[in-house]
Amino acid sequence: MRITTGIYKGRNLASPKGIRPTQNKVRKAVFDILGDIEGLSFLELFAGSAAVGLEAKSRGASSIVFVENQRECVQVIRKNLEMLKAAGCRIITLSVEKAVEALFNDKKSFDIIFIDPPYYKDIPKKTLQIINAYDILAPNGIMVVQHYSKDDLPDNLGVLSLLKRSKYGDTVLSFYRKA
Repeated sequence: MRITTGIYKGRNLASPKGIRPTQNKVRKAVFDILGDIEGLSFLELFAGSAAVGLEAKSRGASSIVFVENQRECVQVIRKNLEMLKAAGCRIITLSVEKAVEALFNDKKSFDIIFIDPPYYKDIPKKTLQIINAYDILAPNGIMVVQHYSKDDLPDNLGVLSLLKRSKYGDTVLSFYRKA
């Protein structure tokens, strides 16, 4: 895995065993669709190797929060942060639900939230519901959900409205905007 664009372009990233990392072409597509993210805040849930959040940092996002509770993944995230000397990044080692609740209680909000949960477990829809319940998406914020093509995600959920859906093999990117 390598960073595709920005200040860390071409830098290789470590990846933990046993996870399905976001492919380079899918990561590139996420940021091509998002456009300019300079100065925006970014939250990556189910961070894994942190590749998506580090791509955001490389492209100018001002602050990045990674949520990951698997020990091996957290170690890899720390290794990747140290290797890139990436400042303005924070790791939260809680379950996604507890982390989102804690961020809400701390009155944090994010311009972009990226969700890439394990496939085949109906987690994307549950995570959308959690984000809807704990309002941590900034006004006009964008949430990107990477999910399996057979996952049935709603077009609208509370304050979230589907903007775009793009398919890459068995992977789908669903972009939601806060209404």
